[in-house]
Amino acid sequence: MSVEGRKAGSSVERALRSGDPAGPGSDAASRAQAREDAALAAARLAARAAADGLADIAYAQLDSPLGTLTVLTTKRGLVRLAFPEEPLEGVLERIATRISPRIVEAPAQLDLVRRELDEYFAGERRRFELALDRSLTGGFSRRVLRATEAIPYGGVLSYGQVAGKAGSPRGSRAAGNALGSNPIPIVVPCHRVLRSGGVLGGYGGGPERKRWLLELEGAAVA
Repeated sequence: MSVEGRKAGSSVERALRSGDPAGPGSDAASRAQAREDAALAAARLAARAAADGLADIAYAQLDSPLGTLTVLTTKRGLVRLAFPEEPLEGVLERIATRISPRIVEAPAQLDLVRRELDEYFAGERRRFELALDRSLTGGFSRRVLRATEAIPYGGVLSYGQVAGKAGSPRGSRAAGNALGSNPIPIVVPCHRVLRSGGVLGGYGGGPERKRWLLELEGAAVA
């Protein structure tokens, strides 16, 4: 549902919790059924909004070995992938501000994203073929992330090397900042960029996840 719809839904949920949705004399089972019916109705409305093209952005939450990932797509392609530490409401609010507030929860629209990520985590996919929406980046940051996309599965580059490929050989610090704010980690593989000498370096999802991803790909890490 949209950001506005989520707020309205929260009010409905509070009413269901505090009141008696099934009328006087209803028992716990009927109240649970009422909540389930309300959730199904909300899901149907969201699906209809997505199918009718009333939303600009669809999102879903996916289970993964790295925790629950939030993924968002526009008509252009995947625009955002967030790790579990980023609260859903915060992710949606920032996307609403930066791109559009017309957001719906529509897992079916993210099926391809889910499938490719599942294949990657299972070691069955070495290259993502998803369309990407790069509207959250620009300038040098976009060039850095473009250079990062070209790093092959199992390969690594240093921050300085990526900065050079983005047109600024002395811009390793700026390259690190761009990689740290990568809006589509994993798919845009910023985990493949290391410090000089193969030292792990930082990562928006945390160093443990970075090491896990590199080990999944068979990359050498100091």
